[in-house]
Amino acid sequence: MPSRARGIRAAQTGLVVNALLVVVKITAGVLGNSYALIADGVESTLDIFSSLIVWRGLAVADRPADEKYHFGYAKAEAVASASVAIMLLIAALGISIEAVREILIPHHVPAAYTLFVLVAVIAIKETLFRTVLRVGAQLGSPVVQADAWHHRSDALTSAAAFVGISLALIGGGDRLASADDFAALLASAIIAWNGVRLLRPAIYDLMDRAPDPDVIERVRLAACGVPGVLEVEKLLARRTGVGYYVVLHVQAAPDVSLIEAHRIGHECKDEVMRAVPQVTDAFVHMEPHVEPFTKPRRC
Repeated sequence: MPSRARGIRAAQTGLVVNALLVVVKITAGVLGNSYALIADGVESTLDIFSSLIVWRGLAVADRPADEKYHFGYAKAEAVASASVAIMLLIAALGISIEAVREILIPHHVPAAYTLFVLVAVIAIKETLFRTVLRVGAQLGSPVVQADAWHHRSDALTSAAAFVGISLALIGGGDRLASADDFAALLASAIIAWNGVRLLRPAIYDLMDRAPDPDVIERVRLAACGVPGVLEVEKLLARRTGVGYYVVLHVQAAPDVSLIEAHRIGHECKDEVMRAVPQVTDAFVHMEPHVEPFTKPRRC
């Protein structure tokens, strides 16, 4: 399986970039009278904490199994991913409440130069999103991909702020000044949508949901291809970090020796992990095969 070091480096890069963008956004938003830009800066502040969570989650998940955690620490990735998603939902709620308050309070039109700040932010965050998402896909890491979508949500909130500020400036005077705040409200909806979308797979992983059927079938075919395996009676799998933990109940001829059954079991495990790289570990339980009259063989 690929190392989590690349995911950690991606989180560190996002951490540095977000720290710089927070300063730029909030400063420009305060000086330029743009609440949408300030809201965008708040969202980037949460990005910093999410990158820290991702970084720590990946570091913990990379620890080997020990006497306290017999199955390892890989679930730390799902915990980190759920934490990032919940932070997005909290940010969406806070920004929407403040946006509504700003809509009800008349204020001046944002400064035109805030648009240039937003264009730069959108370009940076979209580039960061594509880079981190690619790393997450290569690693098969849900938490790295969640961090990538956090960057995309930041780019979308910046785009919404750009539209709102543009409308306020086009309207002139104070007539469309609230367009900036409506943009912040729209941004909060986008952030909430991303939060819900990221929270769902994290919960699935924490609840040990089975992987896609094609993964199960590839595991079954790999086990069936081992000489001596007559049937795969039971096949269970769950995600653990960037891979899957598999339990197989494999049937062999009832007259094979214990030594031979042990060999078949080990070969079955090795073949499954070779044929399906996403499988990080497998437990093979050997059973005697009794040919049924009504049930066709599965190998």
